[in-house]
Amino acid sequence: MGYEGHEGQGRPSDVLVRCSRDPAVAIRLSGRRIDDDETVFSVEATADGLQATIPEVTVSIYDLAGDLAAFLCGLADDFRGWPGTRTWDTDQLTLEAGFHSGGHVELSWSMRPGLGMEATWEVSATTWIEAGQQLATLASDVRAFLARP
Repeated sequence: MGYEGHEGQGRPSDVLVRCSRDPAVAIRLSGRRIDDDETVFSVEATADGLQATIPEVTVSIYDLAGDLAAFLCGLADDFRGWPGTRTWDTDQLTLEAGFHSGGHVELSWSMRPGLGMEATWEVSATTWIEAGQQLATLASDVRAFLARP
């Protein structure tokens, strides 16, 4: 299974995406907070020998990145596939999605502490999930996780 979801009911406190091909590879979104113009959350990548965290991924209503949940919902709506790679990008986090045969979606998560001189390192982790229900559930859970009160 490539997407584990969240525990409990209501708004999830975190979202965990585990790679179906290598269960040691996972991405966790957690610690969401919202103010008037920004949504801030933490993203953590783990794999064998790797643990990297960006404690504050900031998405402003003025960013060109748009809504991460809307990006994932768009992927889920196109569960039959799409050509090439689709990208969602902020200063600290880039998510690239590619559709592959057999209905599998490759999600490549690249994390960095910032852009330019601030970005002294970058980490990428790839998770694979099914294009159908797993991707739709991920999109729904991210929408609930990032929802404004």
